[in-house]
Amino acid sequence: MNRTSSRLAGTAVLLRFALRRDRVLIPVWVAVNTLMVLSMPNTLKTLYGTPAERAGLLHQMATDTSLRAMVGPVFDDSLGALTAWRVGIYAAALAAVTSLLVVVRHTRDEEESGRQEMVSSGMVGRRAPLTAALLTAAVANAALCVLIVAGLAGQGAAGALAFGLGVAGAGMVFATTAAIVAQLTESARLARGLTAAVLGAAFVLRAAGDSASFDGSSPLTWLSPLGWLENLRAFAAERWWVLLLFAAAVAVQAVVAYALAGRRDIGMSFLPTRPGPAAGRLGTAGALAWRLQRGSVLGWSIGFFLAGAVYGGMTDGAARLVGDNAEARKIFQRLGGQSGLTDAFLAAMVGMLGLVAALHVVSCVLRLAGEEASGRAEPVLAAAVGRVRWAAGHLLIAFGGSVLIMLLAGLGFAVGYGRQIGPVLGACLLQVAAVWVIGGIAVLLFGVVPRGATAAWGVAGAVLLIGWIGPALNVPRAVLDLSPFGHLPKLPGGGMQWEPVLVLLGLAVALVGAGLAGLRRRDLAG
Repeated sequence: MNRTSSRLAGTAVLLRFALRRDRVLIPVWVAVNTLMVLSMPNTLKTLYGTPAERAGLLHQMATDTSLRAMVGPVFDDSLGALTAWRVGIYAAALAAVTSLLVVVRHTRDEEESGRQEMVSSGMVGRRAPLTAALLTAAVANAALCVLIVAGLAGQGAAGALAFGLGVAGAGMVFATTAAIVAQLTESARLARGLTAAVLGAAFVLRAAGDSASFDGSSPLTWLSPLGWLENLRAFAAERWWVLLLFAAAVAVQAVVAYALAGRRDIGMSFLPTRPGPAAGRLGTAGALAWRLQRGSVLGWSIGFFLAGAVYGGMTDGAARLVGDNAEARKIFQRLGGQSGLTDAFLAAMVGMLGLVAALHVVSCVLRLAGEEASGRAEPVLAAAVGRVRWAAGHLLIAFGGSVLIMLLAGLGFAVGYGRQIGPVLGACLLQVAAVWVIGGIAVLLFGVVPRGATAAWGVAGAVLLIGWIGPALNVPRAVLDLSPFGHLPKLPGGGMQWEPVLVLLGLAVALVGAGLAGLRRRDLAG
């Protein structure tokens, strides 16, 4: 056996194991991303059915910098080009998030839990875990690419292929970025946070570049992989050479990741964590939970404040973009309620942030599952700390953190829009009731069926899909009501109804109570 093959020994087995572990996560997120993309042509055909309406859209995007910053420039008025414009950035971002989660889960997460050391004691090559993780991400992105190409082929085969490859390429760029970061840090959570920060920086660079240029030619746009996707110009005289940027970035980052992986011991990193003080300062389980999750809370808080400011700043521009388009008004009203266009837009954007906040609460709750699986919970519970008390510290951060980030989102709207501060702030806080229901489901799964706790991501993904795509497709009310967000009053602009809010809060309390009861009765993971 030569040296290269020995370093990759066991890759096939680890790949099968990774795909088995992610048999829920990958299909759910690929399905959400695919449906988001494939639902758009019919929606756009309804919204901009005439050449005059499409010409007006192109003129508006060329002159409105705030809207370009959010969704990028548009290069052609065909349905395919409008689809690539409307969902390209977000499809790429979602593929990037899925990819970074997969790679970190099968590299740094495995080392942090101690499982990788046990696996490596067998016939497993030094670079096999990293290779398996990247191949798992490649499988997810390849499946997404195939589905997008098949679904959009009717709009133009060349454009569909370019768009599918571009989205998959963006996903793989951030998969290899996560592979590098996983070598640099000792913490899986920090690895995820730093890679997400790189993704956020890419979005900011692309937004800044697009606000300065109407054709994607700004140097800032070219510094971002998300900018590469729009400059690929799918369905608009494709620039095939841009795909070489994705390929080069993936190749270079993969080489760096492999080089770093070969120069460190398992469990170690190039940026080791600082040793704590000689005398402990964490006197309670809640203080420990805060120490573990404070970085995540800070990141989400900054992100929601900035998102609120961006959405607030583009409120007037969105009203001008919709103009007299009756179908666009109907969609905004289904999203944000039967009120004035400005109120409907604000309510729709607040609702979108509420859907994303559900991901935050799931992430914080599932930190409990990570602490249990890694064995770190056992020493804490061996002291004078009960299971409920241990869990309560993390749940306080999960549920209280959701209140904090929605509050900051409301303050961001106040900065960006500057009007209706009270109503918008109240609308943001109203989303917490539905967010807590999703958090309650995560607690229930963790407490009763810990091996299936990751299914909470599937629940959050399904709710995100219903809330994001359902109104645009005008799906039946019964489907929208499957999401707790479908029962919330549409504020600002609509009438306040306390009954559904109180029901949702009661349901959240019941779910958390049932989950904690299950936690008290079951065995901990060994």
